[in-house]
This record gives sequence, structure tokens and C-alpha cells, in this order.
Amino acid sequence: MPVSLNSDLGESFGIHSFGNDDALLPLVDAANVACGFHAGDPVGIHQTVTKAAAAGVAIGAHPGLPDAVGFGRREMKLFSDEVRALVLYQVAALKGYLDAEGVPLRHIKPHGSLYGMAARDEELMDAICDVAVQYGVPVYGMAGTAHERVAARRGVPFVAEFYVDLGYRYDGSLAIVRRPHATAPRLAADRARLALTDGLVETDSGRRIPVRFDSICVHSDTPNAVEVATAVRQVIQSA
Repeated sequence: MPVSLNSDLGESFGIHSFGNDDALLPLVDAANVACGFHAGDPVGIHQTVTKAAAAGVAIGAHPGLPDAVGFGRREMKLFSDEVRALVLYQVAALKGYLDAEGVPLRHIKPHGSLYGMAARDEELMDAICDVAVQYGVPVYGMAGTAHERVAARRGVPFVAEFYVDLGYRYDGSLAIVRRPHATAPRLAADRARLALTDGLVETDSGRRIPVRFDSICVHSDTPNAVEVATAVRQVIQSA
């Protein structure tokens, strides 16, 4: 299967609008919709679902930590049953809007620090997989981490991701930033090309390490997300 392009959308609250959702929808294959904890209000979730459905984009849930002030990018000490409950709560909310539009839930992708926590902690990833099993959908995550190991053990389909607008550390983990910053489209394209052709990513130390992936993510809240997504789409199409 060809590599897909996905983006985290619907990350707004009321009149406070963030991201480049409308311009990204024609460029991406899958939308990860914020479900209300780190971002996303009821009207905004509904609007994002209807727009993504009209664009023919696969819609998945993007549950995050209950930390709107920190945008879900500050870690919390949580037990697995708490993670299961907060993920189920958010996925169920999104599923209600999808059902209203007659659109299926396609996947679950944890957001921000929840994503990073589950990549290291198999108990937390097991909790997320409980919800994926309940809804019969794949989980997005990083290859070679607890994301992939637990999904394989649980029989949950797994979609490995690659990021062109975040840095990679020497150990292959992501350098999560609190505030989005612009990524040069040429740099994003070069990262995508290196990953697609050679299966490598250059870390912050300059060392290149192997990377496996099925989908490339472009964050919608980066200032030039549309330009980055356009550049990466061109690389995917020419690969």
C-alpha cells in the first residue's frame, strides 16, 4: 500500500481557532480529530467531521490528556484504568458525531504526551488497545515502541507513523515541543524523501537511524502546515 498523509485536525475551542484545517483537507488522506480534552468543542468536532467526510478523508479519533491549558503536551501520572476511561470517553464522543453523519470511525491516534507515554509504557498502550478492540479499528503509533509491540500482541492493526515537522532524538523518540514552529518545506520534503527511499531519519545528533512507517504526519497547527503538506504530498506521489 502507498504511504498515506495524515494530520491532526479540529484542535480549536469555540471562537479560538487554531490550525489550517480547511486548506489541509484536500491534501491529506486521514484526519485525526481532537475529541475535547486537549482541544475540540462539540460544535467544532461536528464541523470537522462534516468537512472531512465531504472531502472523502478517513476520520479517526485523536484523544489527548485532560489538559487544555497545556494542549495535552504536558505529561501526567496516570494509571492504565484512567487512560482507558479518558480514551474511551473521547472516542465515544467522536463516534456519536460520526454516526450522525453516517461515517465510520477509521482509527485511533493518541495525541501529544499521551502518545509519548504510551510509546514507553505497555500498560498504558494496553488501555488504548482496549478501546481499539472495542471499536474494531487500527491504532496509529511509532514502529519499534510499545505502540507496535502491544498492538501486535493484542491483534490490533497498527499504522506506523513518520513525522517531518518534529525532530528525532538519538534513541528514535520524538522531540515534542510545547509551541509549534515552522518547518521549512524543503527540509520536510528532504526528510520524507530520505525516509521513503532509504528508510532513514536524521536525529538531532546528526546520526541517521532506521525508520519504518505507513503514514506521514503533518501537524495542522504549525504556521506553514499547508506548504509542508504540499511539499510532502509531492514527494509521496513521486516515490
